[in-house]
Amino acid sequence: MTNIEWKYKSVRELTAALAAREISACELAEAAIARIESLDPKLNAVCVRDFDRALDAARAADDALVKGERRPLLGIPLLVKESFNVAGLPTTWGFPQHKDFVPTEDALPVARIKAAGGVVLGKTNVPLGLGDWQSYNDIYGITNNPFDVSRSPGGSSGGSAAALAAGFVPLALGSDLGGSLRMPAHFCGVHAHKPTHGIVPARGHVPPPYPPLPDTVDLAVIGPMARCAEDLALLLDVMAGPDEIDTGIAYRLDLPAPRHERLSDFRVLILDAHPLLPTGGAVRTAIESLARSLGEAGVRVAQESELLPNLEEGARLYMRMLMSLLSLNWPADVYANLQKQAAALPMEASGLDAERVRGAVLSHRDWIIANNARSQLRAQWREFFKTFDALVCPVSPVTAFPHDHSDRETRRIVIDGQRYPYGDQLIWPGVATLSGLPATSIPIGMSAENLPIGVQIIGPAFEDRTPLKLAQLIEAEFGGFVPPSDF
Repeated sequence: MTNIEWKYKSVRELTAALAAREISACELAEAAIARIESLDPKLNAVCVRDFDRALDAARAADDALVKGERRPLLGIPLLVKESFNVAGLPTTWGFPQHKDFVPTEDALPVARIKAAGGVVLGKTNVPLGLGDWQSYNDIYGITNNPFDVSRSPGGSSGGSAAALAAGFVPLALGSDLGGSLRMPAHFCGVHAHKPTHGIVPARGHVPPPYPPLPDTVDLAVIGPMARCAEDLALLLDVMAGPDEIDTGIAYRLDLPAPRHERLSDFRVLILDAHPLLPTGGAVRTAIESLARSLGEAGVRVAQESELLPNLEEGARLYMRMLMSLLSLNWPADVYANLQKQAAALPMEASGLDAERVRGAVLSHRDWIIANNARSQLRAQWREFFKTFDALVCPVSPVTAFPHDHSDRETRRIVIDGQRYPYGDQLIWPGVATLSGLPATSIPIGMSAENLPIGVQIIGPAFEDRTPLKLAQLIEAEFGGFVPPSDF
């Protein structure tokens, strides 16, 4: 197997080749390193390189393979988002003041990946504080989209998505709070899975210089990224399960089996519109085509249902709870100014801008009220998933947009020629995030500009294997990842 032949292989294919001695783990690592060194200058996706230790790990994997050992990721090269602690490598989250911070131990998901035999080649670029759908910062610069280097690869796991699309590695690790796994997957035409909240421990995924405590942050998750859906499930299984610090033992999380094994058995609600923001024509057309194809394949497809929770109310609630979390470490003067703005808001103000301001200064009492509303929303989703197996909907109303590093408050996204507030893109990621539901992002087509278009498959809480299985079946039936022509 030559360097050219391996670049877009799946983990299953690479594992079979390693077991058959068609290629060694060292050869795989060396091929990945050569590809990164040759092509990453166009992308700037791999911001921290750990090639020497990766080759040591690959040699150890080869020794283990010779002895007959079999582990889920043994000898498989992969990349990790910059925001995860990796012992001996800088973790900055893009903050210039922390450019020299180097943790002494791996984040727990990284440690589990290494224990499964994964060969970590380095870390991928992120936006400042993980707070953007672009991936740039003053330490490592700008990451470009492999399908059009003048455009964003998404964020905050943009470096991981770009590296996957460029064929550097078959797997990458990311995280998601406001679409940070799903948006880059959509922009770069790859797969990603936002797990049910809390099933993958986050210890060691923390901004510097905070200690790596076994804590679960509201709304935030750790998740896998890959070029095929099958590989998402593999990496999720490696990482999922309670933190040993909490339990005293390490054990694998036994998630329920998928509801169905055949595509024709699935019951799916497909949406292409949101009451608070229009969906661009290219994305709508791709979703309409998917709906037709699924119907023709025997899937029971609906495009409206009274069981669907109110998307408008959910978006407002998500904005409120998200901003309450994000404002935690804002400067005192910024927080005081927001308190004044919130006090001056009319009671009837209910737009997303108003909810951002209210949420940023939410009192504990009001957070409890919001959390109770979320509990009611979760109950509505449980009823919804008694009739449907999945909700399929956009990740974003647009395809990958041009780099835009202007002030966040004045940025706009352009949807079919009309300009809308940049932050309103949160509405689609929030559908799954607010209630902690699993969501698998898959590519479904290309725009007229040759840019990828994806959707998210949202499933019932703790039934991650159901959207993952549907993603695999859709990929097998209709095709999935398409490599960018320049890579």
